[in-house]
Amino acid sequence: MAAKTAAETAAKKAGKQSSVKASFALLWGEQELPSRGPKPSLTAGRIAEAAIKIADEEGLDAVSLARVAKEFGVTAMALYRYVPGKTELLDLMVDLAIGPPAQVADVPGGWRPRLTEWARLCLAMYRRHPWILAATGMRRQIMGPHQLGWLDTALAALAETGLPATQQHDTFLLLVSHVRNIAQQYADNDEVANAEWAHLTAEVLERHKERFPALTAAVAAGAFAPQGGDPLDFGLERILDGMAALIPQ
Repeated sequence: MAAKTAAETAAKKAGKQSSVKASFALLWGEQELPSRGPKPSLTAGRIAEAAIKIADEEGLDAVSLARVAKEFGVTAMALYRYVPGKTELLDLMVDLAIGPPAQVADVPGGWRPRLTEWARLCLAMYRRHPWILAATGMRRQIMGPHQLGWLDTALAALAETGLPATQQHDTFLLLVSHVRNIAQQYADNDEVANAEWAHLTAEVLERHKERFPALTAAVAAGAFAPQGGDPLDFGLERILDGMAALIPQ
């Protein structure tokens, strides 16, 4: 039993390593197509673009090799010539959908307005393709040239701060986490459900306000009332304020 378990673990590990290598090859255009057989009629890029269209219109759960194959009038097996599996397809979809990195080097005023513009463009990308949040949220994503380009652009702006490299990277993680959080709020927004939630919560708090005095006071003061302006702004400004305070140190 122990030997069988060890063999299964080794096979699973080998399978993951093979998948990672396949994703890297696809993302960086280094995959090898069969030299024999009919001339390829598709490309991995065309397959990924069709999958992106499905994800944009119907959500990520609708994407499968069989579903994508229907778009081309072929069988799912025919796609394996170009894409090893759904994991590798997702990696390619994400990088293609993200697109070329935000160009902010020419934004005047230094690191702060450049990072502000980077964050706004990043949020716009997530709003165009909200499924990317789910595709990249539950596993370590293999990064392609577009993803690395967005990271490189942000780090170029952060380098102007003079902060140590580790703090630049930590700031990037904080910044992109805030952007993703706001993007998730947009993706989850449902006006009808929000109104029902507000109504039911108000009723509950009215009956149990003695148990939740701080929450009741915050609601009464308008803490949960709709705010004007871009929801990205408050958190983004606080992150950049913190950086500005840290730089002199």
